[in-house]
Amino acid sequence: MRSIVCEEPNRFGMKETEPPGRKPGEALIRIRRVGICGTDFHAYRGNQPYFEYPRILGHELAAEIEEAPSGSGFQPGDRVTVLPYLECGSCIACRSGKPNCCTGVRVLGVHQDGGMREWMSLPVSHLIRTNDISLDASATVECLSIGAHAVRRAGITPGEFVLVIGAGPIGLGVMKFAKLAGARVIALDMNEERLRFCKSWVPADYTVDVRSDPLGEIAAITNGDLPTAVLDATGNAKSMEGALQYMAHGGRLVFVGLVKSDISFSDPEFHKRETTLLGSRNATREDFAHVIRSIREGSVDTGAFITHKCGFGEMIGEFESWLDPRTGVVKAMVEV
Repeated sequence: MRSIVCEEPNRFGMKETEPPGRKPGEALIRIRRVGICGTDFHAYRGNQPYFEYPRILGHELAAEIEEAPSGSGFQPGDRVTVLPYLECGSCIACRSGKPNCCTGVRVLGVHQDGGMREWMSLPVSHLIRTNDISLDASATVECLSIGAHAVRRAGITPGEFVLVIGAGPIGLGVMKFAKLAGARVIALDMNEERLRFCKSWVPADYTVDVRSDPLGEIAAITNGDLPTAVLDATGNAKSMEGALQYMAHGGRLVFVGLVKSDISFSDPEFHKRETTLLGSRNATREDFAHVIRSIREGSVDTGAFITHKCGFGEMIGEFESWLDPRTGVVKAMVEV
């Protein structure tokens, strides 16, 4: 079968590899769609934590069941999306119902080979049937679930002002599910085209260009109070270090993005606000179910979210262009 391997930073190769065998408790799946994520971009550029080369990327997956164990509930031809976080099941996080931050979690496409290939075998416990939504939509579920999980972590309530920093795919997912939770959403970014997309797709209640006077504008929007929840989805250390200034006293700051460096900020600023600081990692089956339900009910338009597509054989040639903000990429999708 064909596999696309990230052999080292800034270099992909198309390889012929052996089809996977199916172990007990696993299903053989035919990969049909692979969504391209910020994690893939960071890995390609050599900036992804927890990463070793060579690696087959790809964890935003839609597939079809080829073979499944008897009694699993899956049938050949079923469409599925993949929970790409393979947990140990026994550590304190897993015992606490938080497999997304398992102490030994193995994320497909990061810690072990992912889905940028034609076939995979995976535990049926990590497959979710999506027969009632399209393959394209199925491949957006993981990405959008990151945002849904962050909103749940933040405990967003109706009517509160929520600032989301970063209008990439993850940030857009955060905005969308904050909006669905009833928040008044403020989008902060430096890309005018992305801010326009936030206004139309989320739709964000307010957009602010970071190159203007963001603190002044956000203060004016909130009548001087500042947002009670700030979620940073940039994966940029400078942005994360500056996020605290936008948060109301008594509020919550949530780091959704991940950066391969240390971050620091003023303890007096942190302390005087009695800040609640949260990390949000991956997502859970509950978040996946929420996203699938929202797509099925029409609350989330995945058609507009996917802006670029290519075939599997074209991916290596297209990938560099998706790194350029001028191409207007929101979510790129590979058809396998």
